[in-house]
Amino acid sequence: MTRLAIAVALSVLASTAYAQHSGGAHGAHKMVMPADLKWAAVPSLPPGAQISVIEGPMNEAVPFTIRLKLPKDYYVIPAHSHPAIERVTVLSGTFHMGTGDKFDKTKTHALTAGAIGIMQPGTNHYAWTAEETIVQLNGNGPWGVTYVNPADDPRRTQ
Repeated sequence: MTRLAIAVALSVLASTAYAQHSGGAHGAHKMVMPADLKWAAVPSLPPGAQISVIEGPMNEAVPFTIRLKLPKDYYVIPAHSHPAIERVTVLSGTFHMGTGDKFDKTKTHALTAGAIGIMQPGTNHYAWTAEETIVQLNGNGPWGVTYVNPADDPRRTQ
């Protein structure tokens, strides 16, 4: 049931953003300016993160491109994995990433603007930011987020 709710939420978000940016048929040539991005909350991340879907949708077996805007003041993404390869390019700020089953700030790598992190499917990883940071994710759907500790999942039911 949780996976269905996640898929529906991602589908609605991705479809809305995709429709705003596609300007025509799937796969059509397009250019997107930063001012054109529409930001929304990210149900699968802790509160404060925002997402803009540039290309997608993320719930289908097609390429996607999204941007995440992560807040300042020590924002943490707990250990999690994805079902497909994740390519994270840092556009601004510093994105601290580490691998493993449990968040450990001392074992992260500071990725600055221009850096890229590539996580293979099923690799448990985590991240944190100290300043507003914008990253771009590229991958192929269907996409998902599975937290190592289910209690860390902001989508969990109370």
